[in-house]
Formats: sequence, C-alpha cells, structure tokens
Amino acid sequence: MQYLIDQAGVFPARAAAHSLDLGPLADGDSPRAMFITCSDSRIVPALITGARPGDLFELRTYGAVIPRFTPHAPAGESRTIDHAVEELKVTDIIVCGHSHCDLVETGIRTSTAEDADGAPSPGGSPAPMTGDLTAAGHCHVLTQLDVLSDYPSIAPRLVDRSLRLHGWFYEIDSGATLTHRPRANAFLPL
Repeated sequence: MQYLIDQAGVFPARAAAHSLDLGPLADGDSPRAMFITCSDSRIVPALITGARPGDLFELRTYGAVIPRFTPHAPAGESRTIDHAVEELKVTDIIVCGHSHCDLVETGIRTSTAEDADGAPSPGGSPAPMTGDLTAAGHCHVLTQLDVLSDYPSIAPRLVDRSLRLHGWFYEIDSGATLTHRPRANAFLPL
C-alpha cells in the first residue's frame, strides 16, 4: 500500500514532467470514448490506449459483464452507461474482454462439465462447448455488445450513426489488442 500512497503523493510532479496540464480537467468531463472492461488489475485501459486524463470514461465490472437494461430498477452500470451516452455524448463505446479471464474460464469449465445436463453457462455469455478459451472470450465480448445495443439510450444513436460500438480483446501475455471486424466475423489485430 505504501507504494500507492507514495505514487499518489508525487502524481502532480509526474504529471508536470509529462506535460499534463490538469487545470482544464476541472472545466468538465468530455471524454473521447467510453471504455468498458473487466475489473481485473492486469487490464489498464490508459496504458493500452495511450489515453491521457480526460480521454476515457471507464466502466469496470467483473468479467466486463453489462447487465440487461431494466427500466424500473436500473443497475449502477446502466446508469453509468446512460450518463456517458446521454450527458457526455460519447461517440464511441469500446467493450474490451481479455485472455485469462476468470469469468470465461469458469464458464468453460462449468459448461463442459454440465454439458450432458444441458445447463446454461454462467456469466451472461454462452460459452462454446469446444473448451477454446479464446473463442469463448471473443463470444463473451460479442454477447456484451448485444446487451449494450438494446439499451434505450444507445439503440437510437446506433440507428442515426452518432454512436459506434467496438468489441476489443486484450491478450494479457503478449499485450496485443484485437478488434472485432464484423465483415470478417473475426477478431483481428488493431
């Protein structure tokens, strides 16, 4: 913990050394994009994207799971998404899954173990029965994009093309990031 305390204490000096002018950030939040990813500590959106303070509006959840929209009892994640879309007017939302994901690995183990029973896989994402963790991770990202596209604040903006959704997959062991290319129906390097 002391390392984190020390780093927070010298942050203003580090920001100045990197020519980061923090003053304008007090004028308001106007991020370039929303970045939804797993809360896994190995994923650092600013490092992956090269973002600076104010560039990304982040939402982090276990497994990057996006809850289905429920109008009478919206989850905190839903309110965060709506804020980004309706108030901040982001034009791009990235849903970024990753390799070595506990949620996806658990889904694979459970679905292959319970395949004979026909039980659904946990985590809001149907895992392929092949046991292929990469394919299951890709499928999970696409499932979260489908859920997101049903949000009432998002659907009209997709229709008028003022909002774009992106599916990314970060490979922890290599640092490579793949993006879903709908025409190829595949995750390919950025």
